[in-house]
Amino acid sequence: MDAKLQKFIEGMPKIELHLHIEGTMEPEMLMQLAQRNGIELPYKDIEELKAAYKRGSAYENLQEFLDLYYQGMNVLCTEEDFYDLTKAYLKQVASENVTHTEIFFDPQGHTMDRGKDKDGNPYPTVSFETAINGITRALDEAKTEGLEVQVDGRTEKRKVTSKLIMSFLRHMSEEDGFKVLEQAKPHMDKIDGFGLDSSEWGREPALFERLYETLRKDYPEKKLLAHAGEEGPAAYVEQALDVLKIDRIDHGNHVLDDEQLTSRVASQGQGMTVCPLSNLKLSHKVKGARFGHDEEVVMTDLGQHRIKDMLAKNLKASVHSDDPAFFDGYMNANYIQLARAQDLKQEDIVQLAQNAIDTSFLSPAEKAEKTTELADYVTRFNAAQRFVNPEAGQVRKFG
Repeated sequence: MDAKLQKFIEGMPKIELHLHIEGTMEPEMLMQLAQRNGIELPYKDIEELKAAYKRGSAYENLQEFLDLYYQGMNVLCTEEDFYDLTKAYLKQVASENVTHTEIFFDPQGHTMDRGKDKDGNPYPTVSFETAINGITRALDEAKTEGLEVQVDGRTEKRKVTSKLIMSFLRHMSEEDGFKVLEQAKPHMDKIDGFGLDSSEWGREPALFERLYETLRKDYPEKKLLAHAGEEGPAAYVEQALDVLKIDRIDHGNHVLDDEQLTSRVASQGQGMTVCPLSNLKLSHKVKGARFGHDEEVVMTDLGQHRIKDMLAKNLKASVHSDDPAFFDGYMNANYIQLARAQDLKQEDIVQLAQNAIDTSFLSPAEKAEKTTELADYVTRFNAAQRFVNPEAGQVRKFG
């Protein structure tokens, strides 16, 4: 990938649709919050903690990552903790030209039993109100006041708009989902949609049919999502569409394993929020003759990712960071590393960014505004690639 395309990606206005706020817990913040709240971690120092994050190498599976992920949740105890975590994420993505984000939070990981530390002491739980108030305070400030970020050695103030998606943990029961929904009722004005995440194997979407039926009936204005086809099969995606009746697919990689489902998702314009570095870090499995095999194999580099197949089959796939602190990269890193490994062209990058706009939960007017903003950026960037060749005395254009 040439330097010009990297510069294009870094400056491009972006939308993030698949981001777990708890997954932005950097090791330094985890250590800081543990000390602030008097929580003893099973790591002797910051270096041992960083080693657990496995920077530059893969987790064995989703569960190994989730064990560390939930450890990070345990240090979030006060409204200020949630505010600090959310604001740190927003500042990071604002510096990467993210203008809108739709983030997940996992209230069950905070309000229910969090387990015990190595000495047998229970980790403190927090109220639903504590978590959501801290998160939304930071989101509201980013929308209205903006965030000060460093760009090319200067300070800029940038605004980031947002939607908040409340997620249910699929490794817990549907009844537990109903319990946390009851806790959420006084805060519905802060929630834009509902999702389903956590371990996928053996926890098919249909297990939450009654919960999603209730959500559709009681909150018809809210959007519905579900993680499906990340580590689970294409059949899980089909269930999520037919049984849960979701508005957008989170991940969806294994849609490509079923030609009929692929055609259906493409024709319906169903959004798929793809997370390349997450797939790589979690030893995601891929299959297909294009890679010289018909059976599933573990992805070992992003050159094996099927993003080109998704675009070729007109799937509304878009690029996101998932849990960037744990997966070695925020939005720019996901775009850049994917582009480098797949030899993506500028038009591919623009298509991925446009897909994110089209499948976001913004209003039609807001989507039109974002589309114009993206198109204007492409025009300005390409025009700026004109320069005078001092040797030939000619103006050349690249792009």
